[in-house]
Amino acid sequence: MNDHGGARTPWVDEGLKRRLKALACTAPLHELDIRKVKLPWLEGAQYQMAEVALQIIDHVAIAMDYDTGANHEQVLLRAAGFVGWQAPDRPADEHTRVAGWVLDSLINVRDTDRGFRRYYGEVDGTGAYALRKWDFKLIEERSDSNGDLYLRASNEALNVLVGALDTDVESAQIAAEVRLRNLIGRGRLADAKAVAEQARIRTIQYAEIIRAQLDATSRNVTTVDWTDEIPDLLNEALDHVDHRLQEESAIARSVSTERDQSEDPARRRQAADLVDILEDCVRRHTRLQTRLRGARTLFLDEQDRQQFSGTALRAPVDVYGDLLQPVLGLTLADASRPVRSFYEHSVGPTIDDQFCLATLVPALLAPSPERARFTGEEEEPELVPVVEVRGYTDEQQHVAESLLDLCDEARPLSELLEEAATLDPELPDLLVLLALRAFSPQLGAALSEGADRVLLAVSAGTPLDSQGFEGDDLLLTSAAFDRVALDADRLERHGG
Repeated sequence: MNDHGGARTPWVDEGLKRRLKALACTAPLHELDIRKVKLPWLEGAQYQMAEVALQIIDHVAIAMDYDTGANHEQVLLRAAGFVGWQAPDRPADEHTRVAGWVLDSLINVRDTDRGFRRYYGEVDGTGAYALRKWDFKLIEERSDSNGDLYLRASNEALNVLVGALDTDVESAQIAAEVRLRNLIGRGRLADAKAVAEQARIRTIQYAEIIRAQLDATSRNVTTVDWTDEIPDLLNEALDHVDHRLQEESAIARSVSTERDQSEDPARRRQAADLVDILEDCVRRHTRLQTRLRGARTLFLDEQDRQQFSGTALRAPVDVYGDLLQPVLGLTLADASRPVRSFYEHSVGPTIDDQFCLATLVPALLAPSPERARFTGEEEEPELVPVVEVRGYTDEQQHVAESLLDLCDEARPLSELLEEAATLDPELPDLLVLLALRAFSPQLGAALSEGADRVLLAVSAGTPLDSQGFEGDDLLLTSAAFDRVALDADRLERHGG
């Protein structure tokens, strides 16, 4: 409802927007367990894909540093170990394949820009409801100076990991340290370890915020507010890091003392794990402190470099993502205007040549050149030789069909390939073509042609490695049409 006095509508809720974005961040994780049932190579009932995704995000986040990331193979190795705990009776290569599938889904390799897009509703100050588009990423692939790829978790992925979104990082970390001290003082080291791990993710998140601003400065200093916003951010970050270093070092020393003095092996193990996490936080804060102290020097250097480096080049236009995809959802009348505007601006203006009088007059008074009666020598065209494409003979077709005439029996493709190779070296290629066609048979065409039987192929669940062909082995058989039932059904439908 709107206030008739023109006041702000009570439906505008920033907290609701944050919660909707939080749900959007978790949607790709929930979709993993929905999509796993469609994988032909996996019986994934016992795999909990969302848990695997959180483990991968955790591994990538912990391995991240200020300007480096996680090694792809190491992430897969650790994730495959966790997948193995879920299904210890399944083979190890399946564990690795599941981990790779989840990682590719988090990177979203199916999309051209490797990102996710979600829509959420929002009511503006006038009371109008509209859908907003929100693009985000979870795991990103980047390359270092040597061209080697590494993985980094986005800020949205870190928020998914710690269970919040758009939270004030500094306030959350201060609250976590108060809670950590309280838990340690009460001797609850297992709970303190969970809080410390969460605080470490907050440290990584804080470093990501600073790194993003400095990276933007390196690309274009004019896009970052170095007058007010960034200096304030750097001052707050330095105060935050200095205070965190003191607090975390003191907590680490306290827990180290308890680790050394405790006689309970389990408690000593818990204390040792907690000390490792706290020392990792101290190392991260120390590196971040070094970056923060050199940030202003970076700004001045980049300002000088970009000021004398010439005019910045415009980024290329993504014709597919920025024009084609949005236009395909419009009507012809609505699409004509943006398409016309795009090509008018992309082609650019045409500049007419301006003649100088000193060059125009001699050009007009110059005698016309004498035209030759004949053209020059014609070049001999270079002809491309015709390559004859040889098909299969009628005899080869007949032999292949006889091998696939499987009445009341089923045979694997690998066995048929071995038998075909003994008859004709070229016969396995033809046999594979017919078997692949049987994997998705054209039943309607077979019925219209009056065929009595049709060849069917299903996955045998075993690997194929025969006569140079690899993949999944197929189980082949023939199925007969019940012509009587088909004719009766046709008569019934025509009679209806």
